[in-house]
Amino acid sequence: MKKAKYLTKVTDLNKLYLDQVITEGDIVVDATMGNGYDTKYLAEKVGESGYVYSFDVQEEALKSTKKRLEKENLQDRVELILDGHENMDKYVEKKISCVVFNLGYLPRAKHMIITKPNTTIKAIEHSLKLLKPHGVVSIAIYTGHEGGPEEKNSVYDFVKTLDQNEFNVLECGFINQINNPPQLVLIEKKKEY
Repeated sequence: MKKAKYLTKVTDLNKLYLDQVITEGDIVVDATMGNGYDTKYLAEKVGESGYVYSFDVQEEALKSTKKRLEKENLQDRVELILDGHENMDKYVEKKISCVVFNLGYLPRAKHMIITKPNTTIKAIEHSLKLLKPHGVVSIAIYTGHEGGPEEKNSVYDFVKTLDQNEFNVLECGFINQINNPPQLVLIEKKKEY
């Protein structure tokens, strides 16, 4: 495992955990493609024998991610899907080891296009059904925009109801940072039900 130099971002903490979960040959999902950083990370982690399904509703996200993957010669192990994450069950049929969400908006794009509580909860529900035992759903929740606090509350209300005999739910965040630092919620499926 690579040693992290700094733990200044939720994404750094997330990768420390995901590095232990994802192995070569796994099938994983990037539920919120954005600019493709997580898609690239996931494609590297699953290796040549693994596969990544990556979702976004914005053309510019697909274009940006496609360029990033081609630059690293990773495009053959990724399917870029122009659709909402709430529809992942229409594309993904096999059991997956990980689903990554970065809720909010696409950086350096239209901030009025944001993830929404109802579609996010639907996507999380699909994710939990698709997870293999000990698979993880990782949700980075950004609240510094209109609609962000409501989405966070919806996610928290939902994950609090998950049966502790079936799932472990961990919350993580920087409590001394100002300007709405993101929260990280990790959901681990304990075993097959």
